[in-house]
Amino acid sequence: MAFYAFKAMRAAALAAAVALVLSSCGKGGDAAQGGQPAGREAPAPVVGVVTVHPQTVALTVELPGRLESLRTADVRAQVGGIIQKRLFQEGSYVRAGQPLYQIDSSTYEAGLESARAQLATAQATLAKADADLARYKPLVAAEAVSRQEYDAAVTAKRSAEAGVKAAQAAIKSAGISLNRSRITAPISGFIGQSKVSEGTLLNAGDATVLATIRQTNPMYVNVTQSASEVMKLRRQIAEGKLLAADGVIAVGIKFDDGTVYPEKGRLLFADPAVNESTGQITLRAAVPNDQNILMPGLYVRVLMDQVAVDNAFVVPQQAVTRGAKDTVMIVNAQGGMEPREVTVAQQQGTNWIVTSGLKDGDKVVVEGISIAGITGAKKVTPKEWASSENQAAAPQSGVQTASEAKPASEAK
Repeated sequence: MAFYAFKAMRAAALAAAVALVLSSCGKGGDAAQGGQPAGREAPAPVVGVVTVHPQTVALTVELPGRLESLRTADVRAQVGGIIQKRLFQEGSYVRAGQPLYQIDSSTYEAGLESARAQLATAQATLAKADADLARYKPLVAAEAVSRQEYDAAVTAKRSAEAGVKAAQAAIKSAGISLNRSRITAPISGFIGQSKVSEGTLLNAGDATVLATIRQTNPMYVNVTQSASEVMKLRRQIAEGKLLAADGVIAVGIKFDDGTVYPEKGRLLFADPAVNESTGQITLRAAVPNDQNILMPGLYVRVLMDQVAVDNAFVVPQQAVTRGAKDTVMIVNAQGGMEPREVTVAQQQGTNWIVTSGLKDGDKVVVEGISIAGITGAKKVTPKEWASSENQAAAPQSGVQTASEAKPASEAK
């Protein structure tokens, strides 16, 4: 189609040349006085070119994803009682072990004191049992008491020892309950809105969520990719058409407004099974979130370099005429311009990744095509295109797309 564009520009140039000749005939020899001397050709117009070389280029895929906290913990009460005080600021960052709520602890303090008293009683009982057994030992040896009485003394001591251990366990249990009356953060992270207020009565074992803590650095991003697309990539890798990503696969995040998150993450794993209901494969990546810009639940676009293509060419977008068959103009060995069909794989910033149609050292025309077409020059002077100056440049207004250059009969 670019060939048609080239022919159209050449036709326009020829028409202009004919008009110029007719005008010169009407004026006689005046044209020779102010124009180009007879027999001398006009200088070849300058065109901006890029000299392309093959390279290995990563192909980036863009997939839908949703952000998820690294860890999420629901805060619940483990003992019952009335909430006396909330000890945190909603929306703030809390650390693991930091107190969050205080439940009325008077009942648990009394329980601990009772357990301590039971321990003292058990220890006194054990002391008496030890003394009784010490008295019975010489008596049973002298047969002053029966063997049955001695055995009873031994049993009493063992029972007293068990009583002491039970009292010690009761103290430990009472202490745990007392400690649980002060509810602490199970993990570090940002805590949300409190779901209960001071004065709320909680029952032991209640499933009520008091608040939720989310650990947000790093963040998970859950990605879905079509199973058919994954199979296609694997097939192309097996056939040698694409190269598998080597090492860690970098992951980028793009927001709805098109801005790209500055930090790069990495792919953690791809689910080995396909979701039967959606035909999708789930992938998970981890992304740093030091500045807490990313939020759980946010929908994002995920950029991943899953594969690479070898012997590819990177060409500025304005050099390619897109259509049913993509084309570029190159400067040939004779110094003229000729169209070349190419295969475009993907966009990369302001460039296209071309996988076929070019060879090492080709000079691809980026700008100046319209000037060369208007002058009807058979040869051009190639000059390396300054990409830094034209990074954001749009295609020239004089360049026709393939569809615009078609004859009316073909355009239909």
